[in-house]
Amino acid sequence: MHSEQSLVDRAKQYDQEAFGKLYEENFDKIFRYIALKIGNQMEAEDLTQQVFMKALKSISSYKWKEVPFSAWLYKIAHNQVVDYLRKKTRQPTTELNEDITVAEDNPYKNVELKVDMEQLAGALKKLTPLQQEVLALRFSCEMPIAQVAGVMGKNEGAIKALQHSAVQALRRIMVVNAGE
Repeated sequence: MHSEQSLVDRAKQYDQEAFGKLYEENFDKIFRYIALKIGNQMEAEDLTQQVFMKALKSISSYKWKEVPFSAWLYKIAHNQVVDYLRKKTRQPTTELNEDITVAEDNPYKNVELKVDMEQLAGALKKLTPLQQEVLALRFSCEMPIAQVAGVMGKNEGAIKALQHSAVQALRRIMVVNAGE
């Protein structure tokens, strides 16, 4: 954490190397979060770049708190996703790209995995926005509960309860879908 704080302090002084390191350390996590939320890899790359452009423009006003720098980036990313989805005239369809899924030599496994991912993506869309957010941060971005709480502005108990209800709801949806 201490080295991250010094990187942030240097970046606030317009140190390009420091901001570059922050970019490298956080790009993949922010990209995965956005890609999961919007379901389109190409647009997720563009939005991720926009997140870092906004961060660069406003880093001088960033105030260090006892949470990782990435929490601030996730808030920017969340706002970008909300704006993006608002601008869409219809709900985007989920495009699951082979680049995101795990490649295997067995084509039947690839098809099965793609179908499973599509079913999961469809089921996730049936959850509340808060449930989608907590699952994206916990499992796609692999954030610990405390960090998710910081990003979402809630206490850890609320995040644990929200995660539990989201997993239960997802399980119910997947069971219903499997029976169809």
